[in-house]
Amino acid sequence: MFISAPDGDTLILRDGATKIVVRLAEVDAPERGQPYSQVSRRNLIAMCHDMPIAITPLSVDRYGRSVAMVRCYDVIVNWRQVHDGLAWCFTKYLTQPATCLPLEREAREERRGLWRDDAPMAPWDFRAAMRQPVGP
Repeated sequence: MFISAPDGDTLILRDGATKIVVRLAEVDAPERGQPYSQVSRRNLIAMCHDMPIAITPLSVDRYGRSVAMVRCYDVIVNWRQVHDGLAWCFTKYLTQPATCLPLEREAREERRGLWRDDAPMAPWDFRAAMRQPVGP
């Protein structure tokens, strides 16, 4: 069923002949070009490769991806990415702050993953900066 993870918050799965793109709900991982983006991606792959995967779809995003809670074997990977310091709680879309925010706070306090940096840039700020025009 697992095909790949293009980044730390997206899985590409196959269900028979159908390819399914799943965006992890509640979290936002570093974008390509940001520190820890590849570490986050590899962590997601390690959790899901050759594991039974259960998806609980919550919505569909503007790109047609299923936004879902994802369990690989017995791990809810959305929360594990935050716990491991490899994703932020996506506050704009966060519906389970009582679960996510303590994981992020603990990762930050213990300087796990991207929290080793003194001032990591949230992916939504990175995307906004990339949209800004350059020049006079």
